[in-house]
Amino acid sequence: MNRRTVIRGAVAAGLASMPRGGVAGGTDQGEIQLPRPSRTGKMSVEEAIARRRSIREYAGQALGLEGVRQLLWATEGITGGTASLRAHPSAGGLHPLEVSLVTREGIFHYHPQGHRLVLVRSGDQRQALAKAAYGQWFVAEAPCVLAISAVYARTTGKYGERGRARYVPMDAAHAAQNALLQAVALGLAAVPVGAFDDEAVRLVLGAPADHVPMYLIPVGMAKA
Repeated sequence: MNRRTVIRGAVAAGLASMPRGGVAGGTDQGEIQLPRPSRTGKMSVEEAIARRRSIREYAGQALGLEGVRQLLWATEGITGGTASLRAHPSAGGLHPLEVSLVTREGIFHYHPQGHRLVLVRSGDQRQALAKAAYGQWFVAEAPCVLAISAVYARTTGKYGERGRARYVPMDAAHAAQNALLQAVALGLAAVPVGAFDDEAVRLVLGAPADHVPMYLIPVGMAKA
């Protein structure tokens, strides 16, 4: 199976509302150009906060492209005219976080600049991810998982050890809460997961050695 076939599969099967027969904006290099995110919604931030709950049981429906674009944008998307203006605050505007999307079709890396996904590895890695999370099998049952990792050197280069002990974890928490509230606003269920083997998760994600996993966030429709 070549990379173009994998990407088409991600569109037609894994992300329910993507166009049939191919990826709008897709390339032979395995890229998906996401539509522009919406900046208005049907639910107030107050209601999203009140409704947020940790939910670990998911129905089988795949997320649509509209949901994926919003979740990724809310987690680490660019909200202003420069790359340093993101959806969450970051110490020094250094943005040490990297976000991956894990679906049954494969693992995709989110690029805030350009608001696009790039295929990292094909095939369903959710079982391996759940195993790396010490057997929390609901990770494998969610139609998609957001994986938030940190590159500490981006922050510690300026702030030293305080960046590692304080600022990077704060960045990750800001981004995770954004993702959780956006999920609620979209009518989806989600839960933050912090119990996992860091190196095992990194290997499943196919991430570089300096990427340290911080969160796994399974997302999907809640079981009735």
